[in-house]
Amino acid sequence: MNFGELFWAIQVLVGIGLLTSAIAAIRFKNLVSAVIAMAVFSLILSLEFYVLQAPDVAIAEAGVGACLTTAMYLLAIKNTTDEEVIE
Repeated sequence: MNFGELFWAIQVLVGIGLLTSAIAAIRFKNLVSAVIAMAVFSLILSLEFYVLQAPDVAIAEAGVGACLTTAMYLLAIKNTTDEEVIE
């Protein structure tokens, strides 16, 4: 297997992973599960940036997209309730 074939095989696998995690994030009813699926999407996307030889963008995506955004969403979910207030 030469480099070109390996590159396209990785591209296909990363694309399938991105599509799967995006669909999972949309389909999950549990908000925490959806946030984790979004974090997985971001990590796979950072892998894609690394494969495309953009390591600085990959590090930024992993740090901001996967870590900080996930932490902010989880804190927001933690500080909310399931109850509706009807006045």
